[in-house]
Amino acid sequence: MTLQSRPVTADDIKTICSFVLDVRELFYMFPKARYPLTEAQLSGAIAQRFDSTVIEAENRVVGFANFYRAETGGVCCIGNVIVAQEARGKGVATFLVETMTALAFDCYDATEVQISCFNENTAGLLLYPKLGFLPFAVEERVSPDHRRTALIHMRRGRVGQA
Repeated sequence: MTLQSRPVTADDIKTICSFVLDVRELFYMFPKARYPLTEAQLSGAIAQRFDSTVIEAENRVVGFANFYRAETGGVCCIGNVIVAQEARGKGVATFLVETMTALAFDCYDATEVQISCFNENTAGLLLYPKLGFLPFAVEERVSPDHRRTALIHMRRGRVGQA
């Protein structure tokens, strides 16, 4: 599968909304949103964020992410990460996170990139350390079903940097 990235367009919004399969997935991707994810909610988030990016495979959008914080010479934080169900387990999330990380280092001259993952998001918890992200903080949150959950914050410096 050949993957490529490009900036999100208005035509992509409906497709990205369809990636969210249930309340739990929306919470992992966009904790402030209400299920089901609507085009208005996603468009609003995109308007407040930076470098919203899609991943395409065979001319189909299969992944999405952006930065909710992007400081030139500082920290960039990746958020709204989601991959289409049919593309999961095929390297799309790796390509997406690596694309966003490269964008942070190359375009923002970031000193570090951060990503956060809920404790029940096993796929994310297994992927991010493989990509060089290490935990540095845990924040208590409340899940959609009102249970205590942990948001694990991870960071990755430039290669060769601590």
